[in-house]
Amino acid sequence: MDVQLARDLIERAQAEGVSLVGPDGLLAGVTRTVLQTALEAEMTEHLGYDKGDPAGRGAGNHRNGSSAKTVRTEVGPVPIEVPRDRRGEFEPQIVPKHARRIQGFDEAIISLYAKGLTTGEIQAHLAEIYQTEVSRDLISRVTDQVVDELKVWQNRPLDRVYPVVLIDAIHVKIREGQVTNRPVYVVVGINCQGERDVLGLWVGTGGEGAKQWMSVLTELKNRGVADVLIACCDGLKGLPEAINEVWPLATVQECVVHLVRASLRYASRAHWGAITKSLRTVYTAPTVEAAEERFDEFEQVWGAKYPAIIRLWRSSWEQFTPFLAFPPEIRKIIYTTNAVESLNARFRQATRRRGHFPSEQAALKVLYLVIRSPQRNRTNVTGRTHGWKQALNTLVMFYGDRISLN
Repeated sequence: MDVQLARDLIERAQAEGVSLVGPDGLLAGVTRTVLQTALEAEMTEHLGYDKGDPAGRGAGNHRNGSSAKTVRTEVGPVPIEVPRDRRGEFEPQIVPKHARRIQGFDEAIISLYAKGLTTGEIQAHLAEIYQTEVSRDLISRVTDQVVDELKVWQNRPLDRVYPVVLIDAIHVKIREGQVTNRPVYVVVGINCQGERDVLGLWVGTGGEGAKQWMSVLTELKNRGVADVLIACCDGLKGLPEAINEVWPLATVQECVVHLVRASLRYASRAHWGAITKSLRTVYTAPTVEAAEERFDEFEQVWGAKYPAIIRLWRSSWEQFTPFLAFPPEIRKIIYTTNAVESLNARFRQATRRRGHFPSEQAALKVLYLVIRSPQRNRTNVTGRTHGWKQALNTLVMFYGDRISLN
């Protein structure tokens, strides 16, 4: 039915030589009819009788004309006539009193904001597509609607146990007197049902550091996270100690992908292919012992030329090897923080064109909207973890009663 209606509208627009959107567009006319009909239906419900129905005579309240009003919608400005009642008690819901925008219009602005458009770009977009003039101040007020929602989200209670948490950070430019690079800490949790969720966002005060991570992890514990089985993170110095201070029984797994990328920073680009191929044999080894043998072979080939790579892996060995104790269904979940990396890529897309943010709140508002707006037909950080049932059974074998299945 929806497809047929769309086809009918397009054919009518073509036949009448009019556009679909804009103040004189066909969709604006259809929207006006729908809104006007809804308002009349609301008035009928309010009074208890239809327009012109003799049953309304002597009822004590009746229709009393209408007020002209133009509302902004997703298809452009739409003029309507808001009915009035004699007593002035009518409170329309479809277009509330004093409202100049319907909800769909606000959502359109928020969606554009989440995609990384600045207030000026949104203003120009609405003017070009819908022929409606909207001030930047209005756009800011609309997007500020999510601030209270963000505060509730940031302080919501969390699950008691998370089998896996993924920890990472992204840097954004924020003005505080002067523009500086500030880390935004991101923690993604996979709960006992296999559902991935962003547990929170925190803006740091300077360079990414273990002390700041300690405050982030402590906040998660205060919000209800009593235990983490496996924590996956990058190679930040002091972070494993911070994790184990908050959750003493947690297994800390350094992200293998981060480790490989860090290795390539010390190598000539001409050798990247050979190095990544050799390192792959190390992190896909069936056991820790086999990994050690393969890394010894790697060192014999590359140690003299790139001693920094050898030192990097040796210093990270204790945090690199935990996942080798697990079968493939667990390894593929914990060997990398790519789930957070993919989210960070969307964060960068939404923040790149802005240059910098005027405040921490402005930055968090955009990043939260990215999280709140999953992409269709794309892998998103939130959602179900593929192959979780098999992974869960394996985790129960390793961690027993620490996993809550209720």
